[in-house]
Amino acid sequence: MVEENTTFSGILGDGRLDSALAAALPQFSRARIQALIAEAALRVNGQCYTDSASKKMSGQSFELSVPAPVPDKAIAQNIALDVVFEDEHLIIVNKPAGLVVHPAAGHSDGTLVNALLHHCRGKLSGIGGVQRPGIVHRIDKDTSGLLVIAKSDAAHEGLAKLFATHDIERKYIAIVSGIPAPPAGTVRTQIGRSTTNRKKMAVLPESKGRHAVTHYRMVEAFAKTAMVECTLETGRTHQVRVHMTHIGHPLIGDGVYSNRQNHYIIGPNQAKFDRQALHAASLGFIHPITGGTLRFECGIPEDMQLLLSLLRV
Repeated sequence: MVEENTTFSGILGDGRLDSALAAALPQFSRARIQALIAEAALRVNGQCYTDSASKKMSGQSFELSVPAPVPDKAIAQNIALDVVFEDEHLIIVNKPAGLVVHPAAGHSDGTLVNALLHHCRGKLSGIGGVQRPGIVHRIDKDTSGLLVIAKSDAAHEGLAKLFATHDIERKYIAIVSGIPAPPAGTVRTQIGRSTTNRKKMAVLPESKGRHAVTHYRMVEAFAKTAMVECTLETGRTHQVRVHMTHIGHPLIGDGVYSNRQNHYIIGPNQAKFDRQALHAASLGFIHPITGGTLRFECGIPEDMQLLLSLLRV
């Protein structure tokens, strides 16, 4: 069971925001306060603040939302998995949209890691730590598709080297707003944490962030949208979402990077498509232990298929 956040409220005193908040809530260290502020957990007079150094807020009311503590070790849970491949060294799964990859604040259980611990009977690489056993790379909660997980430390180290040298093939299918012109190209930017919203990533100046490269090609065009295949040369957080937004084609359903989209209604119950339309469709690499060539594909999930059928009308 996931516990809810606890909200603390009060009145701020003099000085920097983090100092004033630490004085008002002595049960938290200043470092913990700074981390919570950076995570957009603080509101002052109803407005979100992410800069710990903000001043001149004496006498103003605040609300701080503190996540429930996360258990020291993830537990095994019997959660269904779509296993695409498995041997004694690694396992590849097709993750459904809505499933968080590993436990974190706000998601202490019910994650892919919890399911893997049950399925693999605890046999997962320990390099990622007790909260992230076996996890070499991640995809967002609301992104579906292929993930490779290490069952041994040797496999983990080998896979990590492949990711570091960009020797893993990863292709995503995205449904985007607008029709890309040109229909194929490469986006090269720096990507890092947004300076205005710590929950978002952003394209940053050349001297900041991390180098990110996405190759895209349009697969199918509709009236005002398109299906695009994105091949990752690098693997930065939210890379496809940030890069497609950067070139003017945000993903349908992505409320984080585009909040001014048409609301697409899908399915017999007329549900709104409210996740980013993104699917990790293919994954290929050299097995880090056996040296064999592995390549896997998984079809577009049902909700994106329904969306495509709507757009093709």
